[in-house]
Amino acid sequence: MPQVPQTLDALAVRTWCGLALEALGRAREEIDAINVYPVADGDTGTNLYLTVESAAAAVEAVFAGYETVTGGVGPTGSAPSGAVSTEVTGAGLPTLADAVRAMAHGALIGARGNSGTILAQLLRGMAQVLAADGEVDGAAGGETDGATDGESAHTDGQALRLALRQAADSAREAVAHPVEGTVLTVATAAAEAATGTEGDCGTVACAAYEGARAALMATPGQLAVLERAGVVDAGGRGLLAVLAALAETFTGESPGAGRVAGEVHTRVNGMDGVSGVDRVDGVGRVDVNGVCVDSRPGEEGPAFEVTYLLEAEDADVARLRARLDRLGNSLVVVGGDGLWNVHVHADDAGAAVEAGVEAGRPYRIRITHFGLGDAHTAGAAGRPPRERAQRAVVAVVPGEGLAGLYAEAGATTVLARPGEPPASGELVEAVRRAHAREVVLLPNDADLRHTAAAAAEQARTEGVRVALIPTRSAVQGIAALAVHEPERRFDEDVVAMTSAAGATRYAEVAVAERQSWTMAGICQAGDVLGLIDGDVAVIGSDITATAETVLDRMLAAGGEMVTLVLGDDAPGSIAAHLEARVRESYLAVDTVAYRGGRQGALLLIGVE
Repeated sequence: MPQVPQTLDALAVRTWCGLALEALGRAREEIDAINVYPVADGDTGTNLYLTVESAAAAVEAVFAGYETVTGGVGPTGSAPSGAVSTEVTGAGLPTLADAVRAMAHGALIGARGNSGTILAQLLRGMAQVLAADGEVDGAAGGETDGATDGESAHTDGQALRLALRQAADSAREAVAHPVEGTVLTVATAAAEAATGTEGDCGTVACAAYEGARAALMATPGQLAVLERAGVVDAGGRGLLAVLAALAETFTGESPGAGRVAGEVHTRVNGMDGVSGVDRVDGVGRVDVNGVCVDSRPGEEGPAFEVTYLLEAEDADVARLRARLDRLGNSLVVVGGDGLWNVHVHADDAGAAVEAGVEAGRPYRIRITHFGLGDAHTAGAAGRPPRERAQRAVVAVVPGEGLAGLYAEAGATTVLARPGEPPASGELVEAVRRAHAREVVLLPNDADLRHTAAAAAEQARTEGVRVALIPTRSAVQGIAALAVHEPERRFDEDVVAMTSAAGATRYAEVAVAERQSWTMAGICQAGDVLGLIDGDVAVIGSDITATAETVLDRMLAAGGEMVTLVLGDDAPGSIAAHLEARVRESYLAVDTVAYRGGRQGALLLIGVE
């Protein structure tokens, strides 16, 4: 049996994050499938996964900051765009406080959806106890003299009990109108089970897991919408996976997660012979404000999910809560110390954002329109429903310029602004807008693979045949679109598009935001990075020269077509310079250039 942590320290936090990410990765599709509350949009599992992924990445960054020699990012593989975010510092390990604060902050800034936002607050509540100076709590009885005593007071079973209690309490406080039968109920049951348990961290974690498991299985009896669909609460199921990972961290063994997954599947598939996924369409939305509403088809909830990060003072946030509570439902505001994550469902998305502007500085604003089932297929004023197309392409694009290019080629687009990747609900809505029997989905970003997979699965439950082509760059998507022929058989078209995308190498030129370890060495803030197939291959000081070096390396292996996509901040002469370079040095290679708009990278390069 591998060695496991005996106390709650930074290494234990790192292990927990990694195990939780793996557990949610395995359970993501199952959790998405049973997601019926508060909105049946089929993305709870994906949202929880992305929230924990952000938390794990933040913890890895803290550890990387203490390592003097590293070429990777640790078990979570969290570094984006081929660069590892770190500072070159002295050797050693971070403290428990460092690790739990990073975990909580990462979850806060990466929280997705209703359940992800609540999970971020649960982790923040734990961090408030485990990273506190001096005594953990009046009941902890720990000594406060000296750093060593302060740290040790936070590492035993008693500290974990207090942390779980604070997590459950703070999560309830963050939700405007708590409802039983949800993730909040499961978190409270975990805390209560832990409170009544004596022993080390492993014993406490296992007790919390068992308490959560029992509460989860009881959720259908607390919410009518869950009972009708024949499922347990999706958010609670996700929290159970996180608690199972916590128990495994200290014991080395999972406390029966496979058994619980089986029980969940039995409930999904065992009621009246109808699967929970099939029942989702008949559930409708449920108002989270107050008691459960027996929602039926035709009863619509708010049209939009609005989320953003907010820099604001506590007093301003209190006023913001009151205003948003009047605007919509499913209101969750988490965070503190000047940084907050705001989540609300509302019909007036603009007013929800304006409320944030009045309170402080909102950013990473994400607005998702909830699908209205098949309502969009019915024409206005009694017109007959619009006929479905046979086939469509749905693509994620990084800038307005490329969105126009893809649209001209007949694709339905989802815009991914820098730092604001789309949620699975946005991709599902795009599939609905495409209104086709068959859809080819192009995520155009390696980091969107789980989000796109969840969207594809949800669309399939709605009767759409979906093929996901794992494109990792918009230039691969352009190559796929170039060979797309709707008249071909679906499988043949998908094979041709997949082959074209796979035969296209991709690169990007960007500016480093901070000092980082990369595959090409250490870069400094302001350096120009040339990334080939996702890894940093060139570090330079001049944008055009770096782009030329990248292009030469790509064409050294051959090529017939070069695609250049220029961002708004790229030098005006760079396209002409690179086109001339190709003409002079590479015979029979064609070049085409497009304007991508505000796409994050200065330049995207594709070589077919």
